[in-house]
Amino acid sequence: MPLAQLMTAPELHARLGSADLVLLDCRFALDDPAYGQRVYSAGHIPGACFADLEQDLSGPIHSGITGRHPLPDPAALNQRLRHWGINADSQVVLYDDGPGAFAARAWWLLAWLGKREGVYLLDGGLRAWQAAGLSLDGQPTQPAPGTFNGQPDAQLLLSAEQLQQRLQDPQLTLLDARALPRFRGEVEPLDPIAGHIPGAQCAVFTDNLDADGCFLPAAQLRERFDALRGARPANALVAYCGSGVTACHNLFALSLAGYPLSPLYAGSWSEWITDPERPVATGD
Repeated sequence: MPLAQLMTAPELHARLGSADLVLLDCRFALDDPAYGQRVYSAGHIPGACFADLEQDLSGPIHSGITGRHPLPDPAALNQRLRHWGINADSQVVLYDDGPGAFAARAWWLLAWLGKREGVYLLDGGLRAWQAAGLSLDGQPTQPAPGTFNGQPDAQLLLSAEQLQQRLQDPQLTLLDARALPRFRGEVEPLDPIAGHIPGAQCAVFTDNLDADGCFLPAAQLRERFDALRGARPANALVAYCGSGVTACHNLFALSLAGYPLSPLYAGSWSEWITDPERPVATGD
């Protein structure tokens, strides 16, 4: 069975109240960091706790060294997961507004710490929940503390130095999840330098979704990534994006498609460009 798993809104509704269920609301807006907490307080899926991208799912930024969303310290992340009531055998469902990028970041962090069973993305996110006519709750959730204590898996990460050493490897498939104009270097709304890592291919994360914001069938995702990979080996794939968030969406989709869980260059573009010695490419 692939590591990545989806749950539909009706399936989740049927499970509400289960003793082993943990729900995390991962809504966030890059241009409005207070958005997630604000909309959570206004209404969330009953029983959900709020997981903030910057406060909970990222570590401190060090100017000129890290990217915009560094990985959190594993001990601090474990503490947050326990605070949300997560145990080793919990059934965890993650959601955001719908596209799934922020929920996928939480999914990847759980996989990084070793929780690779019983973790789902709500397919279509809150948008699908509301489209199904299901209700929201405005009361904050206060779960009993959990006992989860995961250990980070270094094989799921690639540093900037490790990636730079592999750029000349003809077997490498390097997928950039950002939109094509940012990849080409035509625009850059978030970072001081535009472009992409040399040798990368643009694999926009939203192309994993259908018109309703739900994930494409596994067979279609497989066709998509097989075409990008070509004849290169499936185990030589690396994902990145602007700051290590939307790349997790591609990693989730790859897993849905039956690929092995590939490494993440977590620092991504916003870290890559902190060193002027690192090469930069523009165009296709």
